Amino acid sequence: MRLLPLLLLWLLPPGRGPAPSAAGPAPPRPNFVLIMADDLGIGDPGCYGNRTLRTPNIDRLAREGVKLTQHLAAAPLCTPSRAAFLTGRYPVRSGMASHNRVGVLLFAASSGGLPPGEVTIARLLQERGSGGGVWGQGAGFEVTQQPAAYERLAQRLAREAVGFLESTAHFAGAGFAHRSRHGAYGDAAEEMDWSVGQILDALDRLGLANHTLVYFSSDHGAHVEEVTARGEVHGGSNGIFRGGKANNWEGGIRVPGLVRFPMMLPAGSEVAEPTSNMDVFPTVAALAGAALPADRVIDGRDLMPLLRGRTTRSAHEFLFHYCNAYLNAVRWRPPNDTAVWKAFFFTPRFDPAGANGCFSTHVCFCHGDHVTRHDPPLLFDLSRDPGELFDMKDGHARGPNPRHAHACEAPRNTRVESATRVCTASPAPGDP
Repeated sequence: MRLLPLLLLWLLPPGRGPAPSAAGPAPPRPNFVLIMADDLGIGDPGCYGNRTLRTPNIDRLAREGVKLTQHLAAAPLCTPSRAAFLTGRYPVRSGMASHNRVGVLLFAASSGGLPPGEVTIARLLQERGSGGGVWGQGAGFEVTQQPAAYERLAQRLAREAVGFLESTAHFAGAGFAHRSRHGAYGDAAEEMDWSVGQILDALDRLGLANHTLVYFSSDHGAHVEEVTARGEVHGGSNGIFRGGKANNWEGGIRVPGLVRFPMMLPAGSEVAEPTSNMDVFPTVAALAGAALPADRVIDGRDLMPLLRGRTTRSAHEFLFHYCNAYLNAVRWRPPNDTAVWKAFFFTPRFDPAGANGCFSTHVCFCHGDHVTRHDPPLLFDLSRDPGELFDMKDGHARGPNPRHAHACEAPRNTRVESATRVCTASPAPGDP
């Protein structure tokens, strides 16, 4: 299985970063290492509670940086999630959200992809004179992996990344098979963690660690239906969260989020506010002193005020969760409340009954008889019920409350409507 298909590196030339503040001159422009694992569940790393998988290098990032505990993929599938990560925009805005049954580009060499007019992180930073490399994606980078090949991918990615750092380490090919307590998936996860360690060690060796922002995340939640005919689980853990890959229950979109940047961020801190992988785009732009594109909507928000403790609230009042091109759910963080609400307009039909996934189809779909529609929407108070077990609109658990009804209506208000004008349809029974 593949756990590390997207790795991005930028080395910026000497210069100054954002404009100076009243506190003094601007710091030097940083370097960026952005790592996105494939299908890694939030319950897999040790720093998020796993006690049997060994992830010392990912845990090191948490120990030396900031851990995000409500970090969200912009989509529960790889193609739209990575498109959102690279552009800072919901995938419906860039045409990377499908109306069809299959919501992803299945192969790295598939035709299609981001429209040429989209501005990626790479293109933004090229204007600042950076040299960038990517393995597993493309879209404006100077070094790309072609042809696509996935054999021993994690080790090759680490080797290429370290080589890139040293040229602007040899790779130690130790076997990882049968070393973990979680079968093939656990072996791959521990190999991926080793790869992260190789990159961190290279940053230390080259004297780049202090001025390099390292971001680690996953493109979406673990694939819970990944089980062999013999019953061996080849998917990861989403911890306490319901669902997984391909659906917008928390298990499908709540992902690890770690940010290490020693010269600016406090070590060992946590942020529990809602954040998105779309936020990486404007955060990198701000740190590099690059202007955001003025001719399009950027949905992400600069994370640095939150990461540095300059603010205690998310810049997102609303976050929208799409299943392919359909608006599936809305997350609301009221300005004057501590709650985080989530309303579902439809949900996948798990099977068999009582399961935590769509095992007969191997993945959940967004249309027709594969979903159950809800009018009024289901409503969950994630601040008290992160497992999404109690539908609050029915007065579950705490009894009826007028503000529950208000929260249920919030996704219908004009602010939400204006933010979701692009493709907000709900699936009809006859949809393909």
